[in-house]
Amino acid sequence: MGLYAEYLNEIETRKSQGLNPKPIDDGALVKELIAQIMDQGNEHRKDSLHFFIYNTLPGTTSAAGVKAMFLKDIILGTAAVEEITPDFAFELLSHMKGGPSVEVLLDLALGDDAAIAAQAADVLKSQVFLYEADTDRLAAAYQAGNAVAKELLESYAKAEFFTKLPDIEEEIKVVTYIAAEGDVSTDLLSPGNQAHSRSDRELHGKCMISEKAQADIQALQKQHPDARVMLVAEKGTMGVGSSRMSGVNNVALWTGKQASPYVPFVNFAPIVGGTNGISPIFLTTVGVTGGIGLDLKNWVKKLDADGKPVLDANGDPVLEQVYSVDNGTVLTINTKTKKLYSETGEELVDISSALTDPKVEFIKAGGSYAVVFGKKLQTFAAETLGVEAPAVYATSKEVSHEGQGLTAVEKIFNRNAVGSTPGKVLHAGSDVRVKVNIVGSQDTTGLMTSQELEAMAATVISPTVDGAYQSGCHTASVWDKKAQANIPKLMSFMNKFGLITARDPKGVYAPMTDVIHKVLNDITVDDWSVIIGGDSHTRMSKGVAFGADSGTVALALATGEATMPIPESVKVTFKGTLKNHMDFRDVVHATQAQMLKQFGDNVFQGRVIEVHIGTLLADQAFTFTDWTAEMKAKASICISEDETLIQSLEIAKSRIQIMIDKGMDNAAQTLQGLIDIANKRIAEIKSGERPALRPDDNAKYFAEFVVDLDQIVEPMIADPDVNNADVSKRYTHDTIRPVSFYGGEKKVDLGFVGSCMVHKGDMKIVAQMLKNIEKQNGTVEFKAPLVIAPPTYNIVDELKAEGDWEVLQKYAGFEFNDDAPKNTARTKYDNTLYLERPGCNLCMGNQEKAEKGDTVMATSTRLFQGRVVEDSDEKKGESLLASTPVVVLSTILGRTPKIEEYEAAVEGINLTHFAPPLGKPPVTHQL
Repeated sequence: MGLYAEYLNEIETRKSQGLNPKPIDDGALVKELIAQIMDQGNEHRKDSLHFFIYNTLPGTTSAAGVKAMFLKDIILGTAAVEEITPDFAFELLSHMKGGPSVEVLLDLALGDDAAIAAQAADVLKSQVFLYEADTDRLAAAYQAGNAVAKELLESYAKAEFFTKLPDIEEEIKVVTYIAAEGDVSTDLLSPGNQAHSRSDRELHGKCMISEKAQADIQALQKQHPDARVMLVAEKGTMGVGSSRMSGVNNVALWTGKQASPYVPFVNFAPIVGGTNGISPIFLTTVGVTGGIGLDLKNWVKKLDADGKPVLDANGDPVLEQVYSVDNGTVLTINTKTKKLYSETGEELVDISSALTDPKVEFIKAGGSYAVVFGKKLQTFAAETLGVEAPAVYATSKEVSHEGQGLTAVEKIFNRNAVGSTPGKVLHAGSDVRVKVNIVGSQDTTGLMTSQELEAMAATVISPTVDGAYQSGCHTASVWDKKAQANIPKLMSFMNKFGLITARDPKGVYAPMTDVIHKVLNDITVDDWSVIIGGDSHTRMSKGVAFGADSGTVALALATGEATMPIPESVKVTFKGTLKNHMDFRDVVHATQAQMLKQFGDNVFQGRVIEVHIGTLLADQAFTFTDWTAEMKAKASICISEDETLIQSLEIAKSRIQIMIDKGMDNAAQTLQGLIDIANKRIAEIKSGERPALRPDDNAKYFAEFVVDLDQIVEPMIADPDVNNADVSKRYTHDTIRPVSFYGGEKKVDLGFVGSCMVHKGDMKIVAQMLKNIEKQNGTVEFKAPLVIAPPTYNIVDELKAEGDWEVLQKYAGFEFNDDAPKNTARTKYDNTLYLERPGCNLCMGNQEKAEKGDTVMATSTRLFQGRVVEDSDEKKGESLLASTPVVVLSTILGRTPKIEEYEAAVEGINLTHFAPPLGKPPVTHQL
């Protein structure tokens, strides 16, 4: 059967699912289409022509390469198609966004036919996705005296690809649709259990919110044809939980504009709003697509006569409505006054933060990529011509306060800044291009990242990136047909692009499904690094890490840079003494609870948490930085003592060496290069040349907060509070309760120890608790299932060597087998211990889930509705988050423990000890 016949079969299958033909990325199929187009009598000619014009993916796909060459033949007259004139062929090339299309356009522009060259040059003047091979060719032609090359460079130096675009509308009419009341998780917009379909945009679009919501949005569009639908988080924040490019893609698919008539299901310019604004990393993703994210402030705290917040019976502030955004409310965004107006013209709220000069440029250009590449192209052209580039783009905002010291994040940004005023010290609020040292791509967003790389015509990783990794952890639990179809293709693409990949396309080394954040934490070998990763929990305990959408990850891989404002910081220090029976996870939860109690509002949201951990090694410190995603912080930085950082780097080196020994290094010897960087950094610390990163004493913070360890007297649990009468307060991470709140009576149906929040110490705690309980009771009986997913294979190997794995095996009713991985997800659980494959497992929610309606006690970070557990007809599923000892004991008891039971179960166990750093105390660690 030919490829076209297979494609027709696939079309029939998709038609039964209510889907259109899938966009084509295979060059071999495009060759068959061309053959049928050239055959005037072919029965498939009309459809083949349609697929060629309207359904072939652009960029660097093999399909784009074949399409571009055929269009070149049409322009040169060596092929003739009545329906595709040379002028139309040029138009199609103009929509193909670089790669083969730019190569063809340069062939034509630098060719001998003057008329064709002029036409090709006109198209090239609108293009921005040119890479070194393209610009080198252009520079060489200019040096050789080619007039067209000079004309192109002059256009690029003036940035006419940007200046000739139409200005954004002064007034944008919107009609509201409430996505949900309370925080809107990106899981609502793009569910984790549908991760396999993210690269199939039309199919994935069908999972956004619900079929009813999609129908309601379409109804609003019909009722208000002159308005754009704005998705709203009423009484909450839009886009919490992760960057989720697929979530923004879905919103754009249903409410945005089509990017090109010749590229199906790629929309841009979504408009979203939230009472409390947009989650920071989600807002970045909105900017990638040229969208607008509004901080609506339509509910505010009710104040008493003294100006103090009025509290309800639970001690929470009472909110009162300033203006309504109920479904179908018509509003107007004025991009000139930067205000939001009612339908009658009443001014409602200032929205200038959504319409800063850089954001307006993103909107005008159709997304941030075009601006980033445009600036780079303008700089190249001006330097080649030997002229000064005119100021076309908004000047980068540079904030500098004389005499003011630098926070840790300000120091990192200043050290890695690119293109800022030489010698100028930059403080928070400055817009900065920064060099990216480490990049991470995970497997459920990786296919979209590869699509973005193809779309921006990138073919190789930037040589300025120190290291980049493609994980396999989000699809580790079940090697099902979806994973088998998607993951090898992803790993092959990323391996060729220059990343270290969890799976070897050549099959030399065994698949590694280690949790991506753990790997990134190890390959970050300089505390002055900038890290970008395709997941909200890209939050390292060394350097400063930012979770990002798949597109920003692609941009970092392709250019080695990221652009963002330097964030404000909140300084977190500690006082008091941590009780021996408390786990460090309780410190993390207590930090959030104490902060909310002290400030009322979440001062962490959108800012960097600078946490003075001091003596905790990287694995343990990561527990804090990892959780900061749920605190809605933009990032987190750990301030460590010199000795502690050196030990963390030595551990990182040993783990990188294990990867090298497995055969995972590439031809560029990326992994060996990381070990070399670590050695250099260790030498700098030991010599005193460059000690561990610390802020200046006179640095200025948005707020400073001291965690009182003396107040932490019992385990703390983050509760989704699924039955709260106020819908907006359900499924947030702000409800932190002591274990005694439950009185030892709350039934627990399943426990989960795993995800990026645990380390080797947690696995040892499980083994030690089982031995404790066996000693106390004579045996261990589980009254609820306990699922354990170690984060990495290193941990498993070390536990085996130290005898702890044998203890876990003794009670396990299931143990993973890499030689025969599961190919179907578990739907029922027995009351036993499950030793699952290293990876994300239940935390991801895309493969394994708890049984519907379960109450789950987990070490995870995810408590959003439907993520770890879905609702049943009888009961809401709920995922409570706690420390490893609490989870283990809850499964043995089948309920939440009483404090006395807990203390007895952890007696004699060395939990993660932590003391506030004072001077240079001894390093405390638990590997």
